[in-house]
Amino acid sequence: MTNDAQLVPVVAYARISADLAKDGHGVDDQHKVNDETASALGLKIVHYYTDNDLSAAKAGLVRPDFEAMLRTLKVGHLPDGQPVRGAIVVADDRLVRRVGDYERFVDALTYEDGRVYADAKGLKDLYNEDVESMGLFGVVIAKAEVRKIKRRTRRSHRRRAEEGIPVGGKRPFGWQDDKLTLQPEEAPHLAQAARDVIARKSLHSILAAWREQGVRTVHGNEWQSRSLKLALWNPRLCGWRKHNGELVRDASGVPVVGKWEAIITPKEWMAIDALFSTRIGPNVKADGTVTDYRTPSHLLTGILRCGKPKDDGQICNAPLRVSTRPDLSGGYVYQCQSRSMGGCGGSARNGAKVDEYVTEAVLAKLEERTAAKSQVSSEWTGQEELDRLMVKQRKMLQAWQEDQVSDELFFPENHKMESRIKELRKERTQHALQVQRASVVTENIREQWYSGKLDMAQKRALVREALHAVIVLPVGGGGRRPFNPDLLVPKWTES
Repeated sequence: MTNDAQLVPVVAYARISADLAKDGHGVDDQHKVNDETASALGLKIVHYYTDNDLSAAKAGLVRPDFEAMLRTLKVGHLPDGQPVRGAIVVADDRLVRRVGDYERFVDALTYEDGRVYADAKGLKDLYNEDVESMGLFGVVIAKAEVRKIKRRTRRSHRRRAEEGIPVGGKRPFGWQDDKLTLQPEEAPHLAQAARDVIARKSLHSILAAWREQGVRTVHGNEWQSRSLKLALWNPRLCGWRKHNGELVRDASGVPVVGKWEAIITPKEWMAIDALFSTRIGPNVKADGTVTDYRTPSHLLTGILRCGKPKDDGQICNAPLRVSTRPDLSGGYVYQCQSRSMGGCGGSARNGAKVDEYVTEAVLAKLEERTAAKSQVSSEWTGQEELDRLMVKQRKMLQAWQEDQVSDELFFPENHKMESRIKELRKERTQHALQVQRASVVTENIREQWYSGKLDMAQKRALVREALHAVIVLPVGGGGRRPFNPDLLVPKWTES
């Protein structure tokens, strides 16, 4: 029997899956196999390198132990000085699956003469060019196999999406473990949240209510703004599905309906999609209006602007903030910030009186707009053009595939049609949002406002829908003056 001191010291690389790594058995069994294999070949493993559950095939993924092994092989010893004269792996496809990594491994191992390398089939001479070439060939085959697996996976996902079949993984909130049947306690929360968002209620307000009710995610965690937004933005809620960021559609361009039960209607989801898609910043939407994620306690915070002229003739324009004034009716004032905070400190108004006046002005404006919009058909007028373009696009595609249309004609025309179809779909989504909003809030808006059915976030959203800002002009003359609504100049948005 070979003396242990006569065995060649080598390092071993053993990479196993996450499932095996969770219990110690997978690691222990892997080490045992390597030890027995090494001893039979006259080798002694002096250190193990493992990158469990880190794929060798993923580009850009760093495997820390693999990199450490390369450094050890190049210098010929471990950090503690233990000599290393080679490496062993049970399966070479667990070592590398990319040509570049294989070349780096060979360069490190053969940095000095006399190094050894072994896998499950025995010792291999990596100093031999033919052996190295075979190793490279094996890496290429392994890489090609990885690509085939990825392509099969993508095709499988696409097929399942087109057939409306749920994907694997954890069940989504709102559905039971079969991912098809609604969960009776969770689904109503999502349905109500969706309608609240359409009705301009902030995510912050919805989350606060959910926390009071003890609503938790499927993992038992508290909901956060991002997770709630993603849940509401998921077309699964209305029975549709996205694949690679796009709605899955049939040959006619109609979204494919999944086999699971829907929680809301497609029109409601399209309204949510339009709402979230137009946001371009933390609280600014593409149309310039502002959405409050952290709702202020007062109606016109940030909406009132100081109109006092500065020395250069320009108005201050700083937003007015709320200050407590127990001596006034209502107990608060809207006041321009101090110079150190960017304002002039020269304007202040009774908060309760300003809120009352602006509220009535906004309600009157919204009622006026609602009356005008009620004369307009709820049907979107662009559907005929969209249908015509989609038919034309399919016919041109078929003609191109049958070589009846040249590439020079097909690609520019098809691109124009795709762009216009995308525009029309966006317009349809925006129209759905407007119709849905009108049906949810603007009917009987005055009754809803004063009955307490609207929270502060919804009221502020309605104010911002009607107003860009309200300029507060200076009273003049010094001292306290009676409240004068003529010194409040509303800047209305376009209807």
